[in-house]
Amino acid sequence: MNTVNHQILLASRPQGEPSTENFRLAEVPVPELGDGQVLVRNHFLSLDPYMRGRMNDTKSYAEPQPLNQVMMGGTAGEVLASKNANFAVGDKVVGMGGWQDYFVVDASQRGVLQKVDTTHIPLSAYLGAVGMPGVTGWYGLVKIINPKAGETVVVSAASGAVGGVVGQLAKARGARAVGLAGGADKCRYVVEELGFDACIDYKQHADLKSLSAALKAACPNGIDGYFENVGGMILDAVMLRANAFSRIAMCGMISGYNGQPIPMMAPQLMLVNRMKVEGFIVSEHMEVWPEALKELGGLVATGKLKYRESVAQGIAAAPEAFLGLLKGKNFGKQLVQLV
Repeated sequence: MNTVNHQILLASRPQGEPSTENFRLAEVPVPELGDGQVLVRNHFLSLDPYMRGRMNDTKSYAEPQPLNQVMMGGTAGEVLASKNANFAVGDKVVGMGGWQDYFVVDASQRGVLQKVDTTHIPLSAYLGAVGMPGVTGWYGLVKIINPKAGETVVVSAASGAVGGVVGQLAKARGARAVGLAGGADKCRYVVEELGFDACIDYKQHADLKSLSAALKAACPNGIDGYFENVGGMILDAVMLRANAFSRIAMCGMISGYNGQPIPMMAPQLMLVNRMKVEGFIVSEHMEVWPEALKELGGLVATGKLKYRESVAQGIAAAPEAFLGLLKGKNFGKQLVQLV
């Protein structure tokens, strides 16, 4: 096969805030298939905040992204050629194909490539609401926060791919859902489209006193569950409003992804309020994925779970779109469309 594969490689490790200089566009030929292998044409790349942590060569829950290799990441696409009996040309699939137009995978390894049904669920949704972000939201809400009807659940980054799912699932379980998002448009979307009870524009609150007052107004009965994506002042404000025996699902701390310290103002509140604070990585809980995907897929297929996508066009656009994601420029799930 003479097809050219365009790839985005990690060229250097960022010092503080990353830039487009940390990435490099490469062209390589698509290799011939061996026995058991499948060639996939990626239609969509998933861009996610966790990728920022992997750009650093530091100890974390996952191995660092190697230099001068294709950026890791989830992909959704179509089988173009197959030497594997389990996959046929035309199958729609999701996997970890990385930032490139094509990838070849040994599909005999269990779980590296999953067939998906696009009859009622769009292919792109398998990278968002019916994919890793959706399952992340489902796990944090259902397994850690576990809200009871009438309780109040607060979600930071509420307009994003994960946060939007959390609030809608909380509402489906009879809880009050309050979001935090950046900007009036995002807050309007969170309330009017996603059905949250309230949404606070954190950009309108320059200090902890102001943000805490806004949370008090939105959560008159206090906070029973918090889904954490951000850290920093938002976490401090939530802690001040948290009820006894409240639960925090620690999913992300994007305020510190570029190396800034994230001090915590009043950690003693965890003791005073007998709070449960639990960090989690969704890939370590594969046993719940079938249950989560069944609920999420059913809700998306029937139009009961809403989501939004920001879509950049073409492989060359991936670095800029990723940098925008880290600054909150995306609205909903950030994707790159290749086909």
